[in-house]
Amino acid sequence: MPLIAIEEHWIMPDSTSALLDESLVFNEMGDHQERLEDLGAGRIAVMDAQGIDMSILALTPPGAQQLLPKEGRALSRAANDVAAAAVARNPDRFRSLSTLPMSSPKDVAGELERAAAMGHVGTMVYGRSGDLFLDDLAYDDFFSAASELGQPVFIHPQLPSTAVRDASYRGFDPMTDLALATFGWGWHMDAGTAALRLILRGTFDRHPDLQVVLGHWGEMLLFWLDRADSLSRIAGLQRSVADCIRSNFHITTSGMLNPAHLQHALSVTSVDRLIFSTDYPFQRPTREEIDSFLNHFASDAERQQFSSANAASLYGIDLKTSISLEDAAEGGAGASPTSSRKP
Repeated sequence: MPLIAIEEHWIMPDSTSALLDESLVFNEMGDHQERLEDLGAGRIAVMDAQGIDMSILALTPPGAQQLLPKEGRALSRAANDVAAAAVARNPDRFRSLSTLPMSSPKDVAGELERAAAMGHVGTMVYGRSGDLFLDDLAYDDFFSAASELGQPVFIHPQLPSTAVRDASYRGFDPMTDLALATFGWGWHMDAGTAALRLILRGTFDRHPDLQVVLGHWGEMLLFWLDRADSLSRIAGLQRSVADCIRSNFHITTSGMLNPAHLQHALSVTSVDRLIFSTDYPFQRPTREEIDSFLNHFASDAERQQFSSANAASLYGIDLKTSISLEDAAEGGAGASPTSSRKP
């Protein structure tokens, strides 16, 4: 049974300075610079140890989101070229999500189209660029293009704005302030709010085929649908928030292999909407931990959907040609998913 991980991060050395405060968070979580920069043998060795056949690469946050338009355009093009080259070197092991110049809305759809033509299978964006929210109509051409091109949009967490940090996340020592505003709470509230705003803006009424991905089990949104649904009528939506979640959103684990989260997700959406990811290198579950989690699915069919079939369908990956199941069965690269998991 092949295993595809869809939220596996990398970094360009030249982009490190753009991380600002977020780089401090990553340093506190461990020294990941070398792993992030590795788009070759070292990363593949980790994948083999975990039993991961294919990783979908995504530039580490905040991507080009914080940059001025000119710099954002340049970094996006450079990052997309580098990621495409990495995929070309190892097409059986990698796919990639594009980076977009969100600080220059007029250029976003064009770069998405260029990246898609290069082979990027989707894109990763954030909930805000400067003072511009992702649901602003300035990005409607982008969402139209993403829908027409079949490019899923992954909304990744980002550092909350200074105003929000001042209002909600200050008052401790500096590192606790920062951790509370990021991986401890604020990142996920920010991403979930961005997704909810997209729904309330009517984005999925205008673009019913648009597909969005949320990490970390839905960035809190799955756990608050009863209340969020009450916004549907007030916002004049054609469909409820919960219906949009079930038909336009895919949910990934981001390395949080918690069976309780799985059971809750299955209570509010369907198994064909759930996808595996590790959030590499910030989370690095072992093969044993991954196998243990997979045993919590009710059937082999559900296990296979979560492990690879859902990702392959969403991102247009041909498993027959991209992952050699025959080689895996014979003990070659990628063998671990078949050697220790049910077929």
